Amino acid sequence: MADEGNVISNLDLGPASNGEDTSPVAGIISQYVRDLSVENPNAPECFQWQDAPEVDVQFNIGARPIGPDVHEVELKVALTARAQAGTSYIVELAYCGLVGMRNLDDAQIHGFLYAEAPRILFPFARRVLADAVRDAGFPPMMLEPIDFNGLYLQQLAAQQQAAEDQPVGNA
Repeated sequence: MADEGNVISNLDLGPASNGEDTSPVAGIISQYVRDLSVENPNAPECFQWQDAPEVDVQFNIGARPIGPDVHEVELKVALTARAQAGTSYIVELAYCGLVGMRNLDDAQIHGFLYAEAPRILFPFARRVLADAVRDAGFPPMMLEPIDFNGLYLQQLAAQQQAAEDQPVGNA
């Protein structure tokens, strides 16, 4: 057996000396498909079309509190494939996860809800979308990985810039 060095086997830090648990904790409790819509409006004619469709991909991330330490994060993804002759397919997915968080400040909560949780949920939503497109009779749509953390940081920077650009008041 190889030497594994110093392995920490007990990662439970336990409660604080006053008996309260103050360790920050965040994680996915469960995940599920809230809504899935698959439309194949021009079947079976669309299977004879020769030109490759252009696929438009739209994303939206939402979050809402469910309880004191639980939030729901929702990834909405819409795929629309259009060829010259018409629409090949439309797939819309609302994929959700229940997120438990405790002992985090507001900035950490916001970052986890809008960057980390979507990063965790995305591979599962991606599989649902690929299966739905395949089940509609088309080659599976394999979406590229998304840098949710980078997008989150870009949005924060844009919001900060917009706040700085607005005049404070009249002097």
